Amino acid sequence: MVDRHQVMNFRVRAQQLDRSEGTLADTAILDIGVQNTGPDGARWALAGRGVDVTALSDKDMILLWTVRGAPHLYRRADVGAVAAAVEPFSDADAGRRIYDASKPLKAAGIGNLAALDEVADRMRAIVTAPTVKGEVSGRLATMLPEPYLRFCRPCDATHVYEMPFRLAAVRAGLELDLDTSPPVLRRITGFKKAAAVDDRFDLIRAYLRLLGPATPKQVADYLDAPSKEVKALWPDDVIEVTVGGEVRSLLAADEEALESAEGTGTRLLGPYDLFLQAKDRATLVSDAARAKELWPVLGRPGAVLVDGELVGTWRPRKSGRTFTVAVQPWQRLSDAARKAVAAQAELLAAHRSVALTGVDFAS
Repeated sequence: MVDRHQVMNFRVRAQQLDRSEGTLADTAILDIGVQNTGPDGARWALAGRGVDVTALSDKDMILLWTVRGAPHLYRRADVGAVAAAVEPFSDADAGRRIYDASKPLKAAGIGNLAALDEVADRMRAIVTAPTVKGEVSGRLATMLPEPYLRFCRPCDATHVYEMPFRLAAVRAGLELDLDTSPPVLRRITGFKKAAAVDDRFDLIRAYLRLLGPATPKQVADYLDAPSKEVKALWPDDVIEVTVGGEVRSLLAADEEALESAEGTGTRLLGPYDLFLQAKDRATLVSDAARAKELWPVLGRPGAVLVDGELVGTWRPRKSGRTFTVAVQPWQRLSDAARKAVAAQAELLAAHRSVALTGVDFAS
């Protein structure tokens, strides 16, 4: 039997949220990808793991549409291995990942993987120089037949389905320019997908290593993949542990780490930090009302992590030249914890290149 505190502490240690210094090379979450959503996205996640992000550039990092079609940051040197790892497991898996785009393709007798390859070929032909997403999408709509297209009422225009567009980009050897909105796509110099999936970047193993112990369904939910596909590829070198009455798996190599890990330190986690992406949300936050506060349908806050426990939420407040961090604690915080949160707020302000004018702790 493993209690939730052990699980939380294990993840803090596995995701290196307890360290003050690190490099891109030794930052574990870059193996699975760091979601870059919102102003406190991938770079803030790396900063929270001790990486000096001020010295990083697109020579070191690469931004790709990968898991769930979201933009994720990786080491540029790993792009070939990442491209192999994020491939759908099968045609059925590809259909699951592209959502409603699969139905018209099936009706037209077009396989999901074949469709992704077709979109990728067209995209690569279009993107011979850095090209804004809207232009790529617009040109694709004139090149692809009806099963690939949908009518968008808000735009009053016909577009390529969004998920095939995003998931085909890596297949086409395309990256996203950092810090562009709308996104700008460009060819990846010297791109070549690895011939096989390396264990280090295998998404199932990476999830277990960073967010374990876990079930196949939890991993499948993270990937937007069918559970049966994940079960079929489940690693052999795992042990079973029971968490809250549920049997889960952990890589056997991590058994000692699970038993001995201690989660220390204070962090202001961004809304899409990997720590909050675990699909066993009841393990992270057992109270339903607090879970609803942390994961609303729209407008997620960040989370306050203190010594292996999520103890509240936070939101940035910027008005003119003022920048404050509003903290909503779920419990009474000690003076030491409040000072640590304030120190994190100072780091966040520096990260955003603004001056912190205050930390507002709700009573």
